[in-house]
Amino acid sequence: MPIKLQANVNLKEFTTFKIGGPAKYFIRIETIQDAVSALRFAKNKNLNFLIIGKGSNVLIDSKGFNGLVVLNKISHLIIKENLVTVGSGYRYPLLAHKLLKRELTGLEFAAGIPATVGGAIFMNAGANGYQTSDTLEKVTYLTDELEIVTLEKNELDFSYRKSSLQRKKCVILEALFNLKSMKDGKNLQKGLTDYRIKTQPYSCHSAGCIFQNPKKDIAAAYLIDQCGLKNTCFGGAVVSEKHANFIVNDNNATSDDVLKLIDYIKTKVKEKTGYLLNEEVRYIPYGK
Repeated sequence: MPIKLQANVNLKEFTTFKIGGPAKYFIRIETIQDAVSALRFAKNKNLNFLIIGKGSNVLIDSKGFNGLVVLNKISHLIIKENLVTVGSGYRYPLLAHKLLKRELTGLEFAAGIPATVGGAIFMNAGANGYQTSDTLEKVTYLTDELEIVTLEKNELDFSYRKSSLQRKKCVILEALFNLKSMKDGKNLQKGLTDYRIKTQPYSCHSAGCIFQNPKKDIAAAYLIDQCGLKNTCFGGAVVSEKHANFIVNDNNATSDDVLKLIDYIKTKVKEKTGYLLNEEVRYIPYGK
């Protein structure tokens, strides 16, 4: 069945921030062949392309995106003993839940991360001292030249909230994880999830943590809080009272509201603490 191409789709409904204007073109993909077709369209039309899954960790310009937005729903799942092959559009929290039912441990932390597998790999998402690359074995992706490539973890240069995939124009297609057996993983997962719900603004529209922690033992949230910046707002964008490293869309915030607030936070934290914060959230401009 051919994939359906749409025009002028409002992107705010596809992001956790609920911010973003219309995409020039929009395609939903469910298979690897769909991904090839989508990128072939972008290549033939000389379009920039943007891949989104759950739409977390991104701030899309309120003017929209002048290219092709690809909504990734590639969600196959194959479990053979401790090896798990999963499509990049599979929901990360659902994967964590299903693996615990199979008594497989290593991705419990994913239960509280609103991402797809592909997004989590792209950003090396993590929580509570764990990160996606810990149990990752291989990643398969599609280049903008329509070549399918599979690389081992050690070829992808993972670090804190980073991977070399961020420097590639590609679509992550699937991943292979190598997990361990454990019978009491449910309790660990519940503890991690409960802690995140208790300490983060889960009921609000946000993109997750805005800034990377400047050091392993120094949290961005702590620095922002020490500068007295909780509840600081620009337009509809507000620093969360519950967790200072979250900006929430409190009242129809625009991308400009968020960018101005980010710059303000960075300036104040640098002035008062000496630390220069770097964004974890990805800003997606309108483009040419």
